[in-house]
This record gives sequence, C-alpha cells and structure tokens, in this order.
Amino acid sequence: MKRRQFISHAGSTTLLLLAGNIGSFAGKKTTLKGEFVFLEAEQFADLGGWDLDQQSMDQTGSPYLLAHGLGVPVQDATTRVQLPSPGKYRVWVRTRDWVAPWNAPGAPGKFQVLINGNALPETFGTKGAEWHWHDGGIADLPRHSTIALHDLTGFEGRCEAILLCKDIDFEPTNDVNALTRFRRKLLGLPDKPQEGGNFDLAVIGGGYAGVCAALSAARNGLKVALIQDRPVLGGNSSSEVRVWPEGRTNFEPFPHIGDIAQEISPDLSQLVYGTRNARQGASYDDQRKLRVVQNEPRIKVMLEERAISVERDGEQITGIVIQNIRTARQQHIKATYFADCTGDAIVGYLAGAEHEISASGIMGMSNLWNVMDAANDQEVLKCECKDKAALAISCEIGKTEQPFPRCPWAIDLSDKPFPGRKNYKGQWGSDDPLGNLGGWFWESGFDKNPITDVEKIRDLNFRAMYGAWDALKNVDGLYPNHRLNWCAFIAGKRESRRLMGDVVLTAEDFRTKKAYPDAAFPCTWHIDLHTPHEEFDGELQGQEFISRATTGGDFDYGGLYWAPYRVLYSRNISNLFMAGRDISVSHDGLGAVRVMRTCGMMGEVVGKAAALCVRHKTTPRKVYESHLTELQSLLKEPGSKRI
Repeated sequence: MKRRQFISHAGSTTLLLLAGNIGSFAGKKTTLKGEFVFLEAEQFADLGGWDLDQQSMDQTGSPYLLAHGLGVPVQDATTRVQLPSPGKYRVWVRTRDWVAPWNAPGAPGKFQVLINGNALPETFGTKGAEWHWHDGGIADLPRHSTIALHDLTGFEGRCEAILLCKDIDFEPTNDVNALTRFRRKLLGLPDKPQEGGNFDLAVIGGGYAGVCAALSAARNGLKVALIQDRPVLGGNSSSEVRVWPEGRTNFEPFPHIGDIAQEISPDLSQLVYGTRNARQGASYDDQRKLRVVQNEPRIKVMLEERAISVERDGEQITGIVIQNIRTARQQHIKATYFADCTGDAIVGYLAGAEHEISASGIMGMSNLWNVMDAANDQEVLKCECKDKAALAISCEIGKTEQPFPRCPWAIDLSDKPFPGRKNYKGQWGSDDPLGNLGGWFWESGFDKNPITDVEKIRDLNFRAMYGAWDALKNVDGLYPNHRLNWCAFIAGKRESRRLMGDVVLTAEDFRTKKAYPDAAFPCTWHIDLHTPHEEFDGELQGQEFISRATTGGDFDYGGLYWAPYRVLYSRNISNLFMAGRDISVSHDGLGAVRVMRTCGMMGEVVGKAAALCVRHKTTPRKVYESHLTELQSLLKEPGSKRI
C-alpha cells in the first residue's frame, strides 16, 4: 500500500478530534485554522535503523519506532512531508522517558527531530513516565520538508507520532480512543473494515502452535487464514526472540504427532556448545517456517496483522477484525472455526471465553541477549550489530577496543552479583562467564501483568542487561574488546492468560500420570516453573531479573505424558480452539506444556480436529463426544499427508 501523507483537508473539525484543550475552542471555530500534518512514525518512508514495536499498541493505540541500538545510535528514520502552507508550526512529538517509571536519572532514550537537516531545540524522550505529547516548540517551515528521527544514544528511544500544527495554542489529547478516531479519519480509512475473506479455520498467532495448526488443517482439506502480528513466523522461537524449540516428538500410540513440528524446526546440528538460546538469528531459520507455510495453497498467510476485536453471535465467534501494524488498514475475517494461538489468549478474551490469569507468582519474560569479541574476525563477520559496516572498518585498521558508557539509569549492579560476574553462575550456568550472560534465566516481570505491563517488563529487562554490561566493562574492567551484539526487543513470554476447556490439566495430573481417554499430544518437559532467584534478589524487590527453575522429584513425572484433547477447545465458546501456552491448564500445569515443539504438536491436533468439525458440521466438543475414534485415526496419519 502506498503510504499516505496525513494532511488535514477537513480543517478545524478534524483537528478538534485530537484536541486536549477542546474547551478553549468552543464557539471559536473561526480562530482555529485547522492546518496541520500528522505523521505516524511507523509510516515513515524509511525506518532507517529504528525497529517497529507493536507489543503494547492496545495500550498506546498505535505501534511505535524504537531506537534499539544497544548503546550505538541507530540510523535516522526519514520521511517527506508537504504542509498545507508555509509558515510557523508548533511541533508535537508523542514519546516518553522510558526509565521514568523507576525515577531513574539520565533519560537514556534521547533523540532529536530534524526538519530539513536542522534539529529542533528540544530533545525528546526526556520527559514523562507515560506516553504523552512532548512540546517541541515552534518552527518556521517551508511547504516541502524532510522530517527525520535522529537517535542520540542507541539506548531505546521511542517515537509514536509527530504533529505539526499551525494553530500554535492547540494541545493534542493523550486519550487513546480520541487518538484512534483521529488517525482513522486522517487515513481516509472506512468506518467498517474491508472484507478479508471467509475461511474454514482462522488461526491467530504465528508461533509454533499457530503454524502447525494451520499446516495440519490445510493438509486435511481446510481453507485456512494464518494471522501473525510480526513480520516473521515462529513466535518465541523466531530470530526476534530466540528461544530454542524444546519438547520431544513422535511417540506411540501416535508416532506421527510431531511430524510438522519437526518439519519447521531449525537444525540442531548447526549449533555449538552452551545454551541453545540467544544464538545467531540464522540458527532459528525463519525462512524455513515461512517456506513450508507458503507451499500450502490452502493457507493464506497474513503477516504484520494484529487481531483487535471479535464478533460473536451467542456462543459462537462469527468474525474478527485485524489491523495492519504499519498501515492501520483493517480487515474483517470470517471463519467457521477459530484457533487462538496468540499466547495471550487475545481472541478468546475478546470473545468472552472463560479464562484464568495468575494474580501473582507469574513466570516472567525472557531477556535474551549475547555479546561478541571485536578482536575476533569471525565474530565481526557474523556480527548482528546495526553499525556492522563501521565496526568492520574499525577492526580492519586495528581499532578493536569497544568502550561502553556508564548507565546511571540502569539497574545498579556495580556491587551486586549476577550470572556472568566472577564466581556467579546462576542455575545450570556455563563455566565460561560470558556464557552466563543473556541466557534463559535472565527473566523479569514476576509481579506484573504480562499483557498490560509488557512494555515496562521488557524495559526492565533492558535495564538489567545494560546494568550488567556497565558493571563488567566499567567497574570490573573486563572484556575491553567485547560489545553487545544482539538483544531481543520482542518479549519472550512464558505465562499469560489461559483459556478454560472441558479439562483443566494440573501438575498433579502429570505426577500421577492421570490417564484420559482422549490422550492426544505428548508432553516431555518437566514441570518447569520459574521464580525469582533468591541469590540475586538482594535489594531488587520488584526489579528481579534472574530466575530459578523448579527442580526435584515433585517436578518430574518420568518424561512422557499424553495430554487430553479436551484442553484444546473453549468450554463456553463453541467454535474456538486454542493451542500454545494459552490452553486449558493451571498455573503449575503450564510448566510442562509451554515449550515450543510441544505447543506445535497441540497445533497439529487442533488442525486435524478442525477438519473433523468441518466434515461433520459439528463443534470441537462434539468431536470428543461423537467422533473420538475418528480423531484418533487421524492422529495416526503422517503430518505430511494431504487430502
């Protein structure tokens, strides 16, 4: 889609939709010129080195751009604008100081707005704990201009939108609903979403669970929509998050359950010693997943599309509305059946499905990251740094020292232990201290809501990483030639909402090997629950960032348990399946099922069950009640079989 220039042609009436001080203009429409330009950051013509982050758009109203440079300023994001007329405009920038929630000093996310190469006097990202309009002052502008976001630090600056307004006294609102109405009017988007198709099964979520569900359903004859709100498939096991897909596959009596999960899994033989998490992005083979999906003619894959609302008739979902995270275009997707593979149970929650979420003791989000040695030619060659070209040139001429600035706004670890510091390994840590940085146990958010607090939890992860690297480089004086190489900015969630089915699987079911007649997918991971690691808590209550996993006999069930089909559909929404970490389990039951290949096998079962639903015009529940033998026969068929 061609990017649109958000110039007001509707005058003061349109601008009033955005007014934060609307009372000032009541009865004074003649004094409001209504000449303005509104720029969505995600629709800049060239994003440069800034990343697009959609994770908290339900709270902010829109995705935003993130200067995720790991301490090295990223390349400018730029776009061209045409103003309604030349003259003086007040510039407003929607942003925030991301460390302000902790009253931390320093405002690391600083950036400038350049207009025709000239920086506005105000520096942005320096005020306010919440998203707000930062007043950038008045600029005298020609009709045609180039706008750039100029990162100053590489330390996670963020911009959601820019408003250039000729009404100098106008103040834009921070109300998300008003902002949304304003955006859609300026985009010229219709009040109703366009029709996006009618499918047998709509799969929402493109992690292992969703990809396997879509492939399984399509190969069993269904027309499938696969909807994913990121540009890649794989979820936690994509190159964006880098959690290695665990969970053993292919056991009797259904030895082909796991075929599809293995088909999309990366090749383990490519990896070397140590943790298999947070490795080079190519190791997770995003293209393999996409290639397999695109080779199925019955699947319509829809990337960068986020489910934002659900339509329901009685106990059935009739459709969902999805929104493109770049263009804000909305589509209406109809389907006979739906599979919520979002992890956060977004579709089920919006549909009113019965669900649970832990009030406390939530397993946190991964903070995966890694470092590299600039004195090692091979590591420089494989560097994923955004300034790779400049780094390579520097190393070629013998400049390999990699200084790192002090980070007073990070978690202060100058005198505290953490895995990677001398004599501290964490749980199951490596003998190499560098191997203990950024592994699975770097985790935070144990006392926060994984949905509404996702940005803050991810930012706490950032503060832990930067604080640790600051301590190693500047306090301990270690690793002069090393630098941060990669860090996930998409949160690697372990726990969120769980949708309730006809069976709620608990840890006790695993321990006692409770047998169910509808055994459908194998679980082989131990009852793996994460809590803050007491060795590293110290004075960091509320800011814990290292976890401990459960161990011991109470968390081991012998290595193989067949979980029932009835955890894979909603108990009160009659046409809703689920697969992944939002299935019908208790908090402790989640520990054994949440790893990626196990989630993928759930998807394989859902795809086959959905095919039976279509064939018999029935519900997921009726598959268990009336067609279980037929489902079990399908579960014995190879995952590659197509009808």
